[in-house]
Amino acid sequence: MLINNLGINEMRRQAMLENKLQRNCVEAAYEVLNDEEQAIGIAHAGFAMASLPHKKINEAIWRREGGPIKLLVESGLDHKNQAIGIPYGSMARLILLYLQTQAVRTKSREVELGASMNAWLKAMGVSVGGKTYRSVRDQANRISRCRLTFTQLNGNAELITNSAFIRDAIIPVSTDNPQQMSFWREIVRLDEGFYESLIEHPLPLREVAIRQISNKSKAIDIYIWLAYRLHILNEPLTISWFSLKNQFGPEYKEIRFFKKDIIAPLKIALAVYPEANISLDEKTGITLYPSPPPVPERRIIS
Repeated sequence: MLINNLGINEMRRQAMLENKLQRNCVEAAYEVLNDEEQAIGIAHAGFAMASLPHKKINEAIWRREGGPIKLLVESGLDHKNQAIGIPYGSMARLILLYLQTQAVRTKSREVELGASMNAWLKAMGVSVGGKTYRSVRDQANRISRCRLTFTQLNGNAELITNSAFIRDAIIPVSTDNPQQMSFWREIVRLDEGFYESLIEHPLPLREVAIRQISNKSKAIDIYIWLAYRLHILNEPLTISWFSLKNQFGPEYKEIRFFKKDIIAPLKIALAVYPEANISLDEKTGITLYPSPPPVPERRIIS
């Protein structure tokens, strides 16, 4: 890591001569390297291969495929039988990370919300108020109502898991008061199938890393993907631009536009995962090399 070799001041000086992205990467890497709390977050390993949309979509069904994993998300309906919509963006990812982390920490399907989630979001750099509060409420509503189907190819068979994120929740029909964190009741219960799958397939992450990329949904997805793939490799693995586009940008019609847009979130994800070892080739794609996980095994929540 260059920060260790050259020092933060020299790295900041060099970054000032380049661009905003490089400056952001330097500051994010510095925060991760100097994290004393060492707090751990948890994501379901399935989201390393298939994730939610980055932007709002009009469709009531979302499909995403990554390697042997396929994810199908179906929008729930409101009290008027209108489609709520698919969860999307960085806010949906942060809410889900909170739910998953708390469930694994407490070994319980029941997760406290209200002030607890508000405090966690603030720790992730999100100030819950005004427009942000409405975004939290909207994404919470979408998450609580949608249905999930994970499909995993296993030889000549498919392993299909049907579930949801939330089993029980209470959501007010309408409220615009940011002081009321009661978009759900104070305790919600995760869906049993989702919880059991989460307990079986937890992916430890560093909360300080998530904090640095909390408003960058693509960077969150790439960080989670790298955290899952790198430490299980026994030898280098090259992934083509075509395969990367299928996983992270199937909405792009041309690979050249995808390649241009994916570089920034890739760089910031690498900045918050200093153990990651990869190389990028303009023609072939990305080569992944065996790397330590972001959270050492001895520190994984037991």
